[in-house]
Amino acid sequence: MGLEQLLPAIASITWQDMVMIAIGLVLIYLAIAKNYEPTLLLPIGFGAILVNIPFSSAITQIDPATGQAVEGVLNTFFNAGIITEIFPLLIFIAIGAMIDFSPLFRNPSLLLFGAAAQFGIFMTMIFASLLGFDLREAASIGIIGAADGPTSIVVASRFAPNLLGPISVAAYSYMALVPIIQPPVIRLLTTKKERLIRMSTADNYNKKISKKALIAFPIVVTIVAGIIAPSSLALIGFLMFGNLIRECGVLNKLSLAAQNELASLVTLLLGITIASTMTSDRFIRVDTLIIIALGLFAFVFDTFGGVIFAKFMNLFRKEGNKINPMIGACGISAFPMSARVVHQMGQKEDPFNYLLMPAVSANVGGQIGSVIAGGIILTLVPLFA
Repeated sequence: MGLEQLLPAIASITWQDMVMIAIGLVLIYLAIAKNYEPTLLLPIGFGAILVNIPFSSAITQIDPATGQAVEGVLNTFFNAGIITEIFPLLIFIAIGAMIDFSPLFRNPSLLLFGAAAQFGIFMTMIFASLLGFDLREAASIGIIGAADGPTSIVVASRFAPNLLGPISVAAYSYMALVPIIQPPVIRLLTTKKERLIRMSTADNYNKKISKKALIAFPIVVTIVAGIIAPSSLALIGFLMFGNLIRECGVLNKLSLAAQNELASLVTLLLGITIASTMTSDRFIRVDTLIIIALGLFAFVFDTFGGVIFAKFMNLFRKEGNKINPMIGACGISAFPMSARVVHQMGQKEDPFNYLLMPAVSANVGGQIGSVIAGGIILTLVPLFA
């Protein structure tokens, strides 16, 4: 009896399988040693190992005795949770329950950065189309720039399920790398004088927001979004439903459960299920490297769009009422990492410059902006593709 019969996995393993297993180990290392998005990178990394061992029962295999496909558990999860969009939408409920929109009420103009910082998405769509990706694939790649993992998964699962693996890994990896990616881009686009701008926040951020306004907000946003772009309603509606659970005041246990148990469990399942698409035959391709590079391009240009928009707004503001352009970088959806990074950069330039509250306001705007951008893409792309 030969090795092929005794240990078929060893006999059948290819260098591509070994590369993917190594990638899985790297993701696990980044999650544990560097604390980069551990709730997602660890299950994705472990799942990548599971699916790249030949004849793994974790994914669908052909039974040699009967010639019939035997569905693996990860494929079952994928069909039940990703194809149906249940997992990412449940994550939106959890995110909605975590978000406090009151900073936006105190400084609503900062919501504009949530729109400006989506610039990279549409730039990347154009660039990806020029590189030969069709419009649906280009849209799925561009949405990486939103720094919003669940939105990336929803768009990719609808438009380019064949690219879901690299898109998901890129989206969550770049979210984790916000402290590395954003500071050099911000420094490149701003002068020291601009980074030293102090924003007057005391009056605005001590303002009390009524409970009625906080309860009405998710309901109004859902209705308006549904009328303007019905295709976006699942994304925006579930996010706002989670926020309504938080703000209504009568579902505190459910709000805490959504923020903790629901978020943890679904994130775990989401991560390891995404890994079912990370088989070597799908992942070890030139296209994968291009997608990861385009994702970085989108992320950088989203930061660029937010910072440049802040500088543009300052042209029309009086001295003493200017916006620190670094705040524009918080218009992406990576909450609260981006706000924390900008605040720390401000403190490094001037230890008495407190940018956290305006940065959080812009970052909350980015949460809304990324979901709306995803909804616009879901609505418009089918009209032209």
